[in-house]
Amino acid sequence: MNNILTIQNLKKVYHTMERETMAVKDFSMELKEGDFIAIVGPSGCGKSTILSILSGLEEKTEGEIFYGNQQIGYMLQTDALFDWLTILDNCLLGLKIKHELTDEKREYVISLLKKYGLGDFMDSYPNHLSGGMRQRVA
Repeated sequence: MNNILTIQNLKKVYHTMERETMAVKDFSMELKEGDFIAIVGPSGCGKSTILSILSGLEEKTEGEIFYGNQQIGYMLQTDALFDWLTILDNCLLGLKIKHELTDEKREYVISLLKKYGLGDFMDSYPNHLSGGMRQRVA
């Protein structure tokens, strides 16, 4: 069975004017289809940094990451929805920023909202949704 994710010797160092902080050092793992994993550890040990690197929110300092045919994303503890945008506009924001919004992609996003039980709330604002619904939107 092929790996859908392989990480080899991942390292992340944050630099400031005063010092360097090692956030992740020599992290390696393989993930196969059907695997269920948990990354556990104390606050500040690099869990969120690893996820941010995998989802493209941060750059790694060293190491190799090999993705299968999968995209990586994760849900933050607190959603990052904009209260002044409708649910649909929140979902389309990334595509708009990247100038990649097409009619086809818009329809796909709408189909996902319907699939996850949010079709009736596309024109609503985040403050009208329950916490669980907000997480599904995010």
